Amino acid sequence: QVQLTESGGGSVETGGSTRLSCVASERSSCMAWFRQAPGQGRVGIAYIDSDGVTNYAASVKGRFTISKDNAKNTMYLQMNDLTPDDTAIYYCAAKPPGIFCVPDGPHIGEFGYWGQGTQVTVAS
Repeated sequence: QVQLTESGGGSVETGGSTRLSCVASERSSCMAWFRQAPGQGRVGIAYIDSDGVTNYAASVKGRFTISKDNAKNTMYLQMNDLTPDDTAIYYCAAKPPGIFCVPDGPHIGEFGYWGQGTQVTVAS
């Protein structure tokens, strides 16, 4: 079972930046970031696979960057040019080892392991 621990987030002003981290207890073939805004469902915003291939939701493409450090089993989400619409709880997620990313993902039903979530609030 993959255990995920997130850190980072907090309060940021519009136009600012912040970085989230997610430490995994073991390596996964596909890891992703999801977010859940107040009153809305959880949606996928980016994934990264074991080869470093990434995919982004249109809402964050060009502003957010997903990356990973295999030596540390850590995934990151660099978030730039933040707006109040980015306010949400951010979750990292992982698939079981050997299960790969789907090209048009990330899709919530594909991920079996989740972090506890970390709040990002963007002040207007």
